[in-house]
Amino acid sequence: MFILHWDTPLVKANNRTVSVILLVSILLSFLCVFLFLGHPVDITCKMRQTSFGIFFSVAVSSVLAKTIMVCIAFKATRPGSSWRKLLEVRVSYYVVVICSFIQLMICVIWLSVSPPYQEFDHHSYPGKIIIQCNEGSDIWFYSMLGYLGFLAAVSLVLAFMVRTLPDSFNEAKYITFSMLVFCSVWISMIPAYLSTRGKNMVAVEIFAILSSSAGILACIFFPKCYILIMKPELNCRNQLVKE
Repeated sequence: MFILHWDTPLVKANNRTVSVILLVSILLSFLCVFLFLGHPVDITCKMRQTSFGIFFSVAVSSVLAKTIMVCIAFKATRPGSSWRKLLEVRVSYYVVVICSFIQLMICVIWLSVSPPYQEFDHHSYPGKIIIQCNEGSDIWFYSMLGYLGFLAAVSLVLAFMVRTLPDSFNEAKYITFSMLVFCSVWISMIPAYLSTRGKNMVAVEIFAILSSSAGILACIFFPKCYILIMKPELNCRNQLVKE
Protein backbone atom coordinates (compact mmCIF):
# COMPACT_ATOMS: atom_id res chain seq x y z
CA MET A 1 0.00 0.00 0.00
CA PHE A 2 2.80 2.43 0.82
CA ILE A 3 4.64 1.69 -2.45
CA LEU A 4 1.47 2.11 -4.50
CA HIS A 5 0.78 5.46 -2.80
CA TRP A 6 4.44 6.48 -2.47
CA ASP A 7 4.02 10.04 -3.76
CA THR A 8 0.76 10.86 -2.01
CA PRO A 9 0.69 13.52 0.75
CA LEU A 10 -0.25 11.05 3.52
CA VAL A 11 2.71 8.75 2.89
CA LYS A 12 5.11 11.68 2.48
CA ALA A 13 3.91 13.32 5.69
CA ASN A 14 4.62 10.17 7.72
CA ASN A 15 8.35 9.88 6.94
CA ARG A 16 7.91 7.26 4.25
CA THR A 17 11.48 5.91 4.24
CA VAL A 18 11.46 5.25 8.00
CA SER A 19 7.98 3.76 7.63
CA VAL A 20 9.29 1.27 5.07
CA ILE A 21 12.22 0.40 7.36
CA LEU A 22 9.71 -0.16 10.17
CA LEU A 23 7.53 -2.38 7.96
CA VAL A 24 10.51 -4.48 6.83
CA SER A 25 11.76 -4.90 10.40
CA ILE A 26 8.27 -5.98 11.55
CA LEU A 27 8.15 -8.50 8.69
CA LEU A 28 11.54 -9.90 9.72
CA SER A 29 10.37 -10.02 13.35
CA PHE A 30 7.42 -12.17 12.25
CA LEU A 31 9.72 -14.43 10.23
CA CYS A 32 12.26 -14.90 13.04
CA VAL A 33 9.56 -16.86 14.91
CA PHE A 34 10.40 -19.82 12.65
CA LEU A 35 13.83 -20.01 14.33
CA PHE A 36 12.04 -20.84 17.60
CA LEU A 37 10.21 -23.81 16.08
CA GLY A 38 11.48 -27.34 15.68
CA HIS A 39 14.32 -29.29 17.26
CA PRO A 40 16.79 -26.83 18.85
CA VAL A 41 20.42 -27.03 17.74
CA ASP A 42 23.38 -24.79 18.48
CA ILE A 43 23.04 -22.62 15.36
CA THR A 44 19.32 -21.91 15.86
CA CYS A 45 19.91 -21.26 19.55
CA LYS A 46 22.47 -18.61 18.62
CA MET A 47 20.38 -17.08 15.87
CA ARG A 48 16.90 -16.91 17.34
CA GLN A 49 17.43 -14.52 20.26
CA THR A 50 20.00 -12.33 18.50
CA SER A 51 17.94 -12.02 15.29
CA PHE A 52 14.84 -11.22 17.33
CA GLY A 53 16.77 -8.61 19.33
CA ILE A 54 18.27 -6.92 16.26
CA PHE A 55 15.05 -6.89 14.21
CA PHE A 56 13.03 -5.56 17.12
CA SER A 57 15.64 -2.91 17.88
CA VAL A 58 15.37 -1.67 14.28
CA ALA A 59 11.57 -1.58 14.61
CA VAL A 60 11.54 0.23 17.95
CA SER A 61 14.32 2.58 16.78
CA SER A 62 12.19 3.44 13.75
CA VAL A 63 9.24 4.20 16.04
CA LEU A 64 11.54 6.36 18.19
CA ALA A 65 12.80 8.16 15.07
CA LYS A 66 9.23 8.87 13.94
CA THR A 67 8.40 10.21 17.40
CA ILE A 68 11.43 12.51 17.42
CA MET A 69 10.56 13.79 13.94
CA VAL A 70 7.02 14.60 15.12
CA CYS A 71 8.52 16.79 17.86
CA ILE A 72 11.00 18.45 15.48
CA ALA A 73 8.39 19.00 12.75
CA PHE A 74 6.07 20.78 15.18
CA LYS A 75 8.82 23.02 16.55
CA ALA A 76 10.07 23.77 13.01
CA THR A 77 6.71 25.32 12.06
CA ARG A 78 7.44 28.34 14.22
CA PRO A 79 8.79 31.37 12.30
CA GLY A 80 12.57 31.63 12.39
CA SER A 81 12.93 28.34 14.24
CA SER A 82 16.40 26.78 14.27
CA TRP A 83 14.77 23.34 14.35
CA ARG A 84 14.36 23.51 10.56
CA LYS A 85 18.03 22.62 10.18
CA LEU A 86 17.41 19.26 11.86
CA LEU A 87 14.79 18.42 9.24
CA GLU A 88 17.44 18.82 6.57
CA VAL A 89 20.09 16.55 8.15
CA ARG A 90 17.83 13.49 8.29
CA VAL A 91 17.90 13.03 12.06
CA SER A 92 15.59 10.02 11.80
CA TYR A 93 18.19 8.02 9.84
CA TYR A 94 20.86 8.69 12.45
CA VAL A 95 18.51 7.62 15.24
CA VAL A 96 17.68 4.32 13.52
CA VAL A 97 21.32 3.54 12.67
CA ILE A 98 22.81 4.47 16.06
CA CYS A 99 20.15 2.77 18.21
CA SER A 100 20.23 -0.39 16.10
CA PHE A 101 24.04 -0.44 16.10
CA ILE A 102 24.11 -0.43 19.91
CA GLN A 103 21.87 -3.51 19.98
CA LEU A 104 24.03 -5.15 17.32
CA MET A 105 27.11 -4.61 19.48
CA ILE A 106 25.32 -6.12 22.50
CA CYS A 107 24.49 -9.24 20.47
CA VAL A 108 28.01 -9.50 19.03
CA ILE A 109 29.56 -9.30 22.51
CA TRP A 110 27.01 -11.83 23.78
CA LEU A 111 27.91 -14.31 21.02
CA SER A 112 31.61 -13.72 21.61
CA VAL A 113 31.59 -14.07 25.40
CA SER A 114 28.96 -16.71 26.17
CA PRO A 115 26.71 -17.68 23.24
CA PRO A 116 23.48 -19.70 23.57
CA TYR A 117 23.78 -23.46 23.06
CA GLN A 118 21.74 -26.66 23.00
CA GLU A 119 21.05 -28.07 26.47
CA PHE A 120 19.60 -31.33 27.81
CA ASP A 121 17.45 -30.68 30.86
CA HIS A 122 17.23 -33.80 33.08
CA HIS A 123 15.75 -32.12 36.17
CA SER A 124 12.61 -30.13 35.28
CA TYR A 125 10.45 -33.17 34.50
CA PRO A 126 11.35 -36.47 36.23
CA GLY A 127 11.70 -39.30 33.74
CA LYS A 128 11.96 -36.94 30.75
CA ILE A 129 14.83 -35.21 28.99
CA ILE A 130 13.97 -31.76 27.67
CA ILE A 131 16.07 -30.54 24.75
CA GLN A 132 16.15 -26.74 24.91
CA CYS A 133 18.32 -23.71 24.33
CA ASN A 134 20.43 -22.35 27.15
CA GLU A 135 20.83 -18.59 26.69
CA GLY A 136 24.48 -18.69 27.77
CA SER A 137 25.09 -15.45 29.60
CA ASP A 138 21.93 -14.30 31.39
CA ILE A 139 23.51 -10.86 31.81
CA TRP A 140 23.80 -10.26 28.07
CA PHE A 141 20.42 -11.85 27.36
CA TYR A 142 18.66 -9.49 29.75
CA SER A 143 20.82 -6.61 28.53
CA MET A 144 19.41 -7.22 25.05
CA LEU A 145 15.84 -7.30 26.40
CA GLY A 146 16.51 -4.34 28.69
CA TYR A 147 17.81 -2.22 25.83
CA LEU A 148 14.64 -2.96 23.84
CA GLY A 149 12.60 -1.95 26.87
CA PHE A 150 14.60 1.26 27.21
CA LEU A 151 13.98 2.23 23.56
CA ALA A 152 10.27 1.43 23.91
CA ALA A 153 10.01 3.44 27.15
CA VAL A 154 11.69 6.49 25.60
CA SER A 155 9.36 6.28 22.57
CA LEU A 156 6.34 5.94 24.83
CA VAL A 157 7.28 8.93 26.99
CA LEU A 158 8.05 11.19 24.01
CA ALA A 159 4.90 10.16 22.14
CA PHE A 160 2.77 10.68 25.25
CA MET A 161 4.23 14.17 25.74
CA VAL A 162 3.37 15.27 22.19
CA ARG A 163 0.10 13.38 21.80
CA THR A 164 -1.92 16.64 22.06
CA LEU A 165 -0.24 18.35 19.12
CA PRO A 166 -2.50 19.56 16.27
CA ASP A 167 -4.13 16.92 14.08
CA SER A 168 -1.52 17.40 11.37
CA PHE A 169 0.93 15.60 13.62
CA ASN A 170 -1.42 13.12 15.31
CA GLU A 171 0.81 10.14 14.45
CA ALA A 172 2.09 10.55 18.02
CA LYS A 173 -1.25 9.20 19.27
CA TYR A 174 -0.84 5.99 17.28
CA ILE A 175 2.79 5.65 18.39
CA THR A 176 1.66 6.00 22.02
CA PHE A 177 -0.85 3.16 21.61
CA SER A 178 1.67 0.95 19.80
CA MET A 179 4.28 1.39 22.54
CA LEU A 180 1.66 0.76 25.23
CA VAL A 181 0.85 -2.54 23.54
CA PHE A 182 4.55 -3.38 23.17
CA CYS A 183 5.41 -2.61 26.79
CA SER A 184 2.30 -4.35 28.15
CA VAL A 185 3.03 -7.54 26.24
CA TRP A 186 6.66 -7.79 27.29
CA ILE A 187 6.09 -6.79 30.91
CA SER A 188 3.48 -9.55 31.24
CA MET A 189 5.71 -11.98 29.31
CA ILE A 190 8.69 -11.82 31.68
CA PRO A 191 7.10 -13.57 34.73
CA ALA A 192 5.42 -16.12 32.45
CA TYR A 193 8.73 -16.76 30.66
CA LEU A 194 10.64 -17.26 33.92
CA SER A 195 8.04 -19.66 35.35
CA THR A 196 7.92 -22.09 32.38
CA ARG A 197 10.27 -24.66 30.89
CA GLY A 198 10.84 -26.35 27.56
CA LYS A 199 8.38 -25.82 24.74
CA ASN A 200 6.05 -23.79 26.98
CA MET A 201 8.80 -21.22 27.43
CA VAL A 202 9.26 -21.06 23.66
CA ALA A 203 5.49 -20.70 23.16
CA VAL A 204 5.38 -17.76 25.57
CA GLU A 205 8.15 -15.92 23.72
CA ILE A 206 6.62 -16.66 20.31
CA PHE A 207 3.30 -15.24 21.51
CA ALA A 208 5.06 -12.12 22.81
CA ILE A 209 6.91 -11.59 19.51
CA LEU A 210 3.82 -12.06 17.36
CA SER A 211 1.46 -10.00 19.52
CA SER A 212 3.86 -7.07 20.00
CA SER A 213 4.74 -7.02 16.28
CA ALA A 214 1.06 -7.14 15.35
CA GLY A 215 0.33 -4.38 17.87
CA ILE A 216 2.90 -2.04 16.34
CA LEU A 217 1.72 -2.88 12.83
CA ALA A 218 -1.96 -2.33 13.61
CA CYS A 219 -1.66 0.78 15.77
CA ILE A 220 0.67 2.69 13.45
CA PHE A 221 -0.33 1.53 9.96
CA PHE A 222 -4.00 0.54 10.12
CA PRO A 223 -5.25 4.17 10.36
CA LYS A 224 -3.11 5.13 7.35
CA CYS A 225 -4.24 2.15 5.27
CA TYR A 226 -7.84 2.92 6.18
CA ILE A 227 -7.47 6.41 4.70
CA LEU A 228 -5.57 5.13 1.65
CA ILE A 229 -8.24 2.51 0.86
CA MET A 230 -11.53 3.77 2.29
CA LYS A 231 -11.09 7.55 2.47
CA PRO A 232 -8.85 8.59 -0.44
CA GLU A 233 -10.43 12.06 -0.44
CA LEU A 234 -8.62 12.72 2.86
CA ASN A 235 -5.26 11.94 1.27
CA CYS A 236 -4.59 15.48 0.17
CA ARG A 237 -2.41 18.32 1.36
CA ASN A 238 -5.34 20.48 2.45
CA GLN A 239 -6.46 17.81 4.92
CA LEU A 240 -2.98 17.21 6.32
CA VAL A 241 -1.84 20.81 6.61
CA LYS A 242 -4.08 22.76 8.94
CA GLU A 243 -3.54 26.18 10.39
